[in-house]
Amino acid sequence: MKPAMNLTLIQTYMQSQSIDGWLLYDFRGSNPILTQLLPGKRWTTRRVLFFIPAKGQPRLLVHHIDHGQFQSPGYPLDNYLTWQDLRAWVAQHAAGRVAMEYSPGGHLPAMGIVDAGTVELVRSCGADVVSSANLVQASVAVWSPSAIAGHARASEHCARIMKGAFDYIRTHHARGADVTEHDVQRWIQGEFAAAQLETADAPIVAVNDHAGDPHFEVSATAPSRIVRGDWVLIDLWAREPGTQHIFSDITWVGYAGRADQLPARHRAVFEAVKAGRDAALTFAQQRWSRGEVTQGWQVDDAARAEIQAAGFGSGVKHRTGHSLSAGPKVHGVGVNIDNLETHDTRELLPGIGFTIEPGAYFHDLGIRLEIDVYMDPAKGPVVTSCIQDEIEFI
Repeated sequence: MKPAMNLTLIQTYMQSQSIDGWLLYDFRGSNPILTQLLPGKRWTTRRVLFFIPAKGQPRLLVHHIDHGQFQSPGYPLDNYLTWQDLRAWVAQHAAGRVAMEYSPGGHLPAMGIVDAGTVELVRSCGADVVSSANLVQASVAVWSPSAIAGHARASEHCARIMKGAFDYIRTHHARGADVTEHDVQRWIQGEFAAAQLETADAPIVAVNDHAGDPHFEVSATAPSRIVRGDWVLIDLWAREPGTQHIFSDITWVGYAGRADQLPARHRAVFEAVKAGRDAALTFAQQRWSRGEVTQGWQVDDAARAEIQAAGFGSGVKHRTGHSLSAGPKVHGVGVNIDNLETHDTRELLPGIGFTIEPGAYFHDLGIRLEIDVYMDPAKGPVVTSCIQDEIEFI
């Protein structure tokens, strides 16, 4: 069961940011943030509003038809019948500087949940609407103690399974036996099941040009064989069962041959991506040690600068990392390490997590090196997953 909403944490953060209240709007399940704050039966047919003031008691507004969906919510429950009732409620409660799930200029699509018309409605009632992006992080994206422990256990399993996947290929080659991308994928899935881990999608096992596709999907009917001289990328993610647990999400690469047989270009791209990963982590750690606020876009720039300096900037096809937080998806609701696809100005707040996974992709190979990072409130950015510093030679 999901833990109760931490009202003290939410209100303390709002007060620190001079936010007078947080207005969560939902229409027919449109707002997953509301679902995470108020778990339970939620099959609604009309608009729902949940207002959390910076001081005082939160309260809910639901249409009388949906009243039964919110039995014993723990907060005052108001009903409305007409649109005029709804507007009057907003005008009465949502005053001052009010945060909503909206993204100015559409810069953060993940936070662009509330439609423009509803934002206009709230503003017309006198409120100054601001983005709730960092507020969502400070409440929903923060890892609980149990989530931290579960993530650590999942990370141990994923590290073992990643090593085992390369050993699986190595063993087949030593016997002279065929092995395909699909064979390795199925082996990984079997290991997940044996470890009682869950995953949203099948892992990626990609050979040569397939590795050049960041979201390659393995074919069950016509998978590529993995033979001597091949380049292999493996991306896997899993967690302990339950939406309150955090995924361990890692990517490693390997070469089916000896180190002296590795093409020089493969080595050069690997070193550039590795330098980008390490530069991003070091950048975040150093800013933490100096007490400086760090935003997601800045960490992305630190990684990409290394890859561009090495001459492989044309191979960058995606942001440097995504949020890791509780919820149904691998990609969480917190800050992304991104100044490519979006300009993510959300802060690396204490208690949140994210991946650092720079990559470079070309017609004949792709290299991504992915680690997981937790913003420890006392230590700052710490790596919680295994980390690859050398190519796996199969």
